[in-house]
Amino acid sequence: MEPAMNRANSAIAAGVMLAESDNLVRPLPGLLDGLNRADCNRLRAIGREKALEAGQLVWSQGDTQAGIYPISEGRIRSYYAAPSGREVTLAYWFPGNFVGGPDIFGTGPHMWSSVAAEPSLLTFMPGLALRRLALESPAIAVALLDALAFKARCYSAMAQMLGTRSVTERLHSLLIFLSHVYGVKRDGEVVIGMPFTHGDLANLIGSTRQWVTVQLARLQEDGVIKYDRSVISILDLSTLEQEME
Repeated sequence: MEPAMNRANSAIAAGVMLAESDNLVRPLPGLLDGLNRADCNRLRAIGREKALEAGQLVWSQGDTQAGIYPISEGRIRSYYAAPSGREVTLAYWFPGNFVGGPDIFGTGPHMWSSVAAEPSLLTFMPGLALRRLALESPAIAVALLDALAFKARCYSAMAQMLGTRSVTERLHSLLIFLSHVYGVKRDGEVVIGMPFTHGDLANLIGSTRQWVTVQLARLQEDGVIKYDRSVISILDLSTLEQEME
């Protein structure tokens, strides 16, 4: 149990989501950072590891919440499925974050689903035990509040983007965001160091895969990006940024 929790504590990672500014998901402290050894040990004592294969659900939308899942390794996608079957990706979460909110003490239904986007290792912390620790330790309670506040800011930013930006602007904003947070400069290009399919991008911006395919082809023809086997390279970042002004 302890080695995985130590990995989660030491990991500093961002997430992937739709946001006006990438400041929201710059490197952030993990849930255990700032806690003394006694409080860390208390949290470790209530947790148990859960290994997931790619595509395996952490939970499904509507399932009863039972607690939270700090992420030690891998990548977790949280998404909402409409009655029509259409999905909207809320975010991809990485080590240093957790999934399982907003009802972290486990008393209501999950509002969305979470699934492993790649092989992942999580630590399940039961809600009732977590609530007891929060009542006993102000430091743990504040750490949970800080984590929930971060999540609230992320989802508020997403709602603002969906409500105030066109779908074209959302795509351009997402490409800018990915280039800032995950971009690697190489031979005059900014290569986004994480593969995304057209469907992934569509789910993040609330569009369709077909529309994203057309738009990426247009941007590639215009010399703004290069797309090859799910790897996106930004060739002309200034053009994307100008269109967002």
